[in-house]
Amino acid sequence: MVLLELDSLPNIENGSNSSSESFQTFQKNEISYSQFFEKYLYRNEPCVIRGITDDWPSQQLWIHHGKPNIDYLETNYGTSMVPVANCEERYFDSQAKTCMTLSEYAAYWRKYSSASSPSLYLKDWHFMKEYPEEKIYTIPKYFGSDWLNEYLVGQDELKDDYRFVYMGPNGSWTPFHSDVFSSFSWSVNICGEKKWVFFRPGDEEKLRDKFGKLPYSVGTPESAVSSGALLLTQSVGDAVFVPSGWHHQVWNVKETISINHNWINGCNIGKMWEEIVKKLLEVEAEISDCRDMDNWSEHCQLLLNSVHGIDIPHFCSFVFYIAQVRLEALEKNTFLKTTLSHYFFGRNHILFDLFSLEKLFQLMLSTNLPSLITFENVLRNLIESINKYREL
Repeated sequence: MVLLELDSLPNIENGSNSSSESFQTFQKNEISYSQFFEKYLYRNEPCVIRGITDDWPSQQLWIHHGKPNIDYLETNYGTSMVPVANCEERYFDSQAKTCMTLSEYAAYWRKYSSASSPSLYLKDWHFMKEYPEEKIYTIPKYFGSDWLNEYLVGQDELKDDYRFVYMGPNGSWTPFHSDVFSSFSWSVNICGEKKWVFFRPGDEEKLRDKFGKLPYSVGTPESAVSSGALLLTQSVGDAVFVPSGWHHQVWNVKETISINHNWINGCNIGKMWEEIVKKLLEVEAEISDCRDMDNWSEHCQLLLNSVHGIDIPHFCSFVFYIAQVRLEALEKNTFLKTTLSHYFFGRNHILFDLFSLEKLFQLMLSTNLPSLITFENVLRNLIESINKYREL
């Protein structure tokens, strides 16, 4: 049994603080899970962990002489439909995407020449959803507390996740952005090399144009550094931890394959809620002239789900599930093992999760949103159930 436990409970009331001046780097197992949790997760600080892929099957099977093993990938997964972005074609604030079979992408890869071919980047392939029995990697212990994928993987009817494979040639890239839902993300190279630039939360504001829009691209890594960005080079086996709200842009400078997760837990669930409320207010402002229409609030939720990927009822379902699973573990006086990984969570960890949720639920009640009215009793009951453990 691999137990992930916190040595002590961080002071939830004090919140977190981001003040990093550079990327701290350490080897796998050089610091404990509890140390990583408090120093990086809770403080929302970036870091790099080296040597992550030493025992990953994908490191041996998917790579040949330091480059993607295209023959192996096509033989085993060639019929899969994969999303592919054209790095040379902009579509709103992203890149134009299409779908093709992995065999078709493999054919492109074999003939790719940066001088004559468009740069096509295989992105956001839900590999583990499609091939759940293929154990091509192990979630690093530092990223084991992942509520978002725990919830999605644990709900058979949802059949969704935020676990991805990326594969791109030299010159492929990802535009300037911060991650979905104000989530954390982690990215591990099993092949190749990436360059990243990061802006601390708030520093991206100086990049807005006269219309208030953030740039699609910051240009080159070097030009971004001159604007105040932190520069990082990611090599094979490196895991990059991306904190919530840190805008970044990424370039593949060699043929690269990476495994990536977006994730939420007790350290950033409040940021996720704040982002949802912000997006809801934007939707309501956009259709304010229709406020007198029947079911206006429900229409706002539909639009919120469309533009942001989640609405308030789905968010409530998510956080209520996480709370119930942890309350049941405390009631049974057992360690918590989620459906996502082989890790177990100890009592301190469970309590941290629940106290983070209690703080969130209080915040939700204080917003007085009409869309929360039907959930008020559940919120109050969960707050009461959690608070019983503060008294023990």
